[in-house]
Amino acid sequence: MNPYHVAYLQGVELWLLADKAIYWPQHKALLIADAHFGKAAAYRKLGQPVPHGTTATNLMVLDRLLSAYDAGWLIFLGDFLHAPGSHSPTTLAALSEWRQRYPQLRITLIRGNHDRRAGDPPAELEFEVVGEPLLLGPLALQHEPRPHPQAHVLAGHVHPVYHLQGRGRQRLRLPCFHFGAQVTLLPAFGAFTGGYQVQAEVGEKIYVVGDQRVWPVRTP
Repeated sequence: MNPYHVAYLQGVELWLLADKAIYWPQHKALLIADAHFGKAAAYRKLGQPVPHGTTATNLMVLDRLLSAYDAGWLIFLGDFLHAPGSHSPTTLAALSEWRQRYPQLRITLIRGNHDRRAGDPPAELEFEVVGEPLLLGPLALQHEPRPHPQAHVLAGHVHPVYHLQGRGRQRLRLPCFHFGAQVTLLPAFGAFTGGYQVQAEVGEKIYVVGDQRVWPVRTP
């Protein structure tokens, strides 16, 4: 069973991964949107009863991706940290320990709306932090899904999900990659994130993620 689906965008080969990320083999780059590290910690700080262990889960998935794919560059398309409360000692210690295992890995963060509120990652994580867009070949890497005048956009922010309709009232809600005419959306990588239902217009493509597979949905 193949845990990825090969798709082409503006002539670029992209691997859509079952772990809700993209591998760009030409640049040996992993692209991840909306990790929202420390979101659960920020909610607990506000007194909300939310699950523990989401940071460890996200880092475990990152480890799996970095061991499975020949990646020398990790690019976060915004919202690495969730909020100021995400700078908890436990969250930052876990991130620091993880970073020490990959000292040669280049990591770039394209600031998203949550990053602007949460603040940049600590200096010891050695992130390259940039504003959007990050132009790479024919693509513009962004957090906000705004069209670019010259390049097709890869973005996050929306946390796209797609509803598959079964028999009767049966419906399945799955994260998805949404390929539009000017903007392509990545699903949210984080283990503790919501989702926004998207539909495919004529000429657009949807690839859903589930059961460690990625597969295309029949669209108009």
